[in-house]
Amino acid sequence: MQDHTPASALENAIALQKYGVGQPVRRKEDDTLVRGQGKYTDDFNLPDQAYAFIVRSSHAHGIIKSIGTDAAKAMPGVLGVWTGADLIAAGYAPFACGLPLKNRDGSPLLQTNRTALMTDKVRYVGDPVAFVVAQSLAQARDAAEAVEVDIEPLPSVTDAEEAAQPGAPQLYDHIPNNVALDYHYGDTEKVEAAFAKAAHVVKLDMENTRVAVVPMEPRAALASFDKKTGRYTMQVPTQGVAGNRTMLKNLLKVEPEKVHLLTANVGGSFGMKNINYPEYICILHATKALGRPVKWTDERSTSFLSDSHGRAQRIHGELALDAEGHFLAVKLSGYGNLGAYITGVAPGPLSLNTGKNLSSVYRTPLMAIDIKTVLTNTTLMGAYRGAGRPEANYYMERMIDAAADEMGINRLTMRKRNFIKPAQMPFPASSGVTYDSGDFHGVFAKALEISDYENFAKRKKESRKAGKLRGIAVGSYLEVTAPPSVELGKIVFEADGGVKLITGTLDYGQGHAAPFAQVLSAQLGVPFESVRLEQGDSDIVHTGNGTGGSRSITASGMAIVEASRIVVEKGKRAAAHLLEASEADIEFGDGRFTITGTDRSIDIIDLAKKLRDNKMPEGVPNSLDVDHTTGPVPSAFPNGCHVAEVEIDPDTGVVKIVRYTGVNDFGTVVNPMIVAGQLHGGVAQGIGQALMEHVRYDENGQPVTGSFMDYAMPRAEDIPMMTVGDHPVPATTNPLGTKGCGEAGCAGSLSTIVNAVVDALSEYGIKHIDMPLTSEKVWRAIQDAKAKVA
Repeated sequence: MQDHTPASALENAIALQKYGVGQPVRRKEDDTLVRGQGKYTDDFNLPDQAYAFIVRSSHAHGIIKSIGTDAAKAMPGVLGVWTGADLIAAGYAPFACGLPLKNRDGSPLLQTNRTALMTDKVRYVGDPVAFVVAQSLAQARDAAEAVEVDIEPLPSVTDAEEAAQPGAPQLYDHIPNNVALDYHYGDTEKVEAAFAKAAHVVKLDMENTRVAVVPMEPRAALASFDKKTGRYTMQVPTQGVAGNRTMLKNLLKVEPEKVHLLTANVGGSFGMKNINYPEYICILHATKALGRPVKWTDERSTSFLSDSHGRAQRIHGELALDAEGHFLAVKLSGYGNLGAYITGVAPGPLSLNTGKNLSSVYRTPLMAIDIKTVLTNTTLMGAYRGAGRPEANYYMERMIDAAADEMGINRLTMRKRNFIKPAQMPFPASSGVTYDSGDFHGVFAKALEISDYENFAKRKKESRKAGKLRGIAVGSYLEVTAPPSVELGKIVFEADGGVKLITGTLDYGQGHAAPFAQVLSAQLGVPFESVRLEQGDSDIVHTGNGTGGSRSITASGMAIVEASRIVVEKGKRAAAHLLEASEADIEFGDGRFTITGTDRSIDIIDLAKKLRDNKMPEGVPNSLDVDHTTGPVPSAFPNGCHVAEVEIDPDTGVVKIVRYTGVNDFGTVVNPMIVAGQLHGGVAQGIGQALMEHVRYDENGQPVTGSFMDYAMPRAEDIPMMTVGDHPVPATTNPLGTKGCGEAGCAGSLSTIVNAVVDALSEYGIKHIDMPLTSEKVWRAIQDAKAKVA
């Protein structure tokens, strides 16, 4: 037992002011990372490791006639060459999509059942057909070039709408017209009735272009196999080891304990690294066959081919309004491009997620979604920052601006007339979800204020004097975060006085360590510096769906709060024994267990040490450690309003974003510094898609944007200084009141940038232009508009 002076409580209070929830605490990992001391997958090596290289198809579509491996096997240093037939003989399960999505007729989503290496057909440029393992990477690369692949070319199709038409090249015999999912949501009769009585209907064709993910760190893996235990171990970048282990053990057809996944630092993912890929099965097969570790690291050129892509929708949108501009109903129809195979969550962002997020912050009584997700001879599709959320908000905001212009109603006025009001919360949206909280008009008003919207006319006049066009757009957004799922919160009090926090989410750039420590410190009063976050070992992280869908702070936050409550309950029982008091007389605060009305207390870290060092009687906990899994953590609804101003040089078509403002409701903000960084990053990716990024294929299915020479990425000079504001309304569905922020920048930026460009080009009568708004595309639009006038 220890007596402590009031000064200790004061020190705890000061620490909470510095490190508590709401404080802009620096990220714990930054000192390590900026010194180049981070450890990524390719930095790991094992004794006697070999190296793998993948043989890929150079055809977009074709029948595999034969694969000759004899020459490759005879080359120096080669340890083995394997084809799809070898992997099929090993009995691995095919890759599939586990989402319970249904076609409009109630039948399930059609699966492509992809194997790790193809044996019958290739379906896109980059499709893996064989792999080589050798003593060195150079030897493996040389031998891969000696593998003789005879492919009989077939006609290919890369456009989803074209692929769904009769007579188009068929990728699979069991998937007619290449339509894997004919998705429908909504009451069509009611929607059509609303459109029939509408005073005005706006119609707009929109393309949400395909983008490459291009994280700084390419995919990589290092695998080993223990013959005695029959256990696989793989070091690999993921978005969560527990979920990826589950998927991998299903592919390998082994028990969970036979798979050990390790993830260290991850250099970005944005959704792409949250699934398993064929290369992982290949090296796991090889390490078992060879009895030695096998390493594989992707190259940037093949990353463009083999990493999942994002977005890729072509949509026809319609919005029905009454005479005053109130929304009556909205409907979307069109196509989503799945690529050649379905794995992970691919169809979800193209269908379900688009519908769940379409109504956004507006009272939209009725909705209908009709989207065909279609297979094409292109790289597979996957989640990409927002995964359907930015797309849906983009469609809605584009239609609102178009409707306002067509009806002669001020764009701001139309939005204000349709905002859901705080008094209407909880609000059952037509998307089928219920919003628990939000002040959408308040967010909107603050964005107008801090963006200095009222003085835009002056700035436009100044731009005109300089020979430039200037446009502005104000756009709201709302996201439905990841669906409910359980989350892990383990707390371990260590012998050195540190506190280990273990969660099922995983930091791949978000900066979890500081805000999670802030939450734990606020809950238990443990020193911020003593908290150590562990997320990357599947032997320890047994539960969790990883990081994705802006769920981390909400899910892990709930897990930390609930686990902390259990710690306190255990601590009160233990403190009552040590302080010789009744448990009912023990209170907890600022990291101390105190007998009510006295100065007799014990610090939580000291209590944990005493329990560890001494044998406790029956009924008294022998540890404060907790291994807790939450129930399903509900979705949250982050929202905001962004304002973008652009300047366009009409002689060159160059678009420059000159002002950018984002006001957001992320509920309770644990660490405003990290939240601002997340917003900046999301906006930067939105700028990339809006102005320059676009994966393209030629008529033969060959990618023409396979390197940074052809695929443009935003640079520092393309990113404006941003003004960020907050208008938080805490969520009511989780104990911290958080809502998530990781994907909001994309959700808010796509529509505001495009709408701002259209606003600037309206002087030429231009009403719509699809992304990416490259200088060439903008210049041609201006020239075409001038030619029409002439």
